[in-house]
Amino acid sequence: MVTAVTSFGRSGLYDWLIQRVSAVVLAAYTIFLVVYLVANPGLTYDQWSGLFDQLWMRVFSLVTLLSIIAHAWIGLWSVLTDYLTARAIGAKAVVARIVAQVILGAVAITYTVWGVEILWGL
Repeated sequence: MVTAVTSFGRSGLYDWLIQRVSAVVLAAYTIFLVVYLVANPGLTYDQWSGLFDQLWMRVFSLVTLLSIIAHAWIGLWSVLTDYLTARAIGAKAVVARIVAQVILGAVAITYTVWGVEILWGL
């Protein structure tokens, strides 16, 4: 089995599995929020705040945040390695791909830290 050094997972199979599991988490979170909003048409700030004060909702939101980051990283890594190639844009493609991956990694880490700070008030 081939191991991709710059990939999020250990191989293509693991990346595929991580993306599918993260997609299920994202779908579940979206469905939950839509149902909650429809079930509470006169939603107040206190109700919304009360929902996110509960431990299970914070954990669910954190898992969703991590799923977004993992899903985006794998998807963008795939796009970058498919389209930023020496054949597509020339010899500087590897440098462009690495720069793009570093920027996307920095954005992902920033959003993760920011999201954890928002959810847990750290």
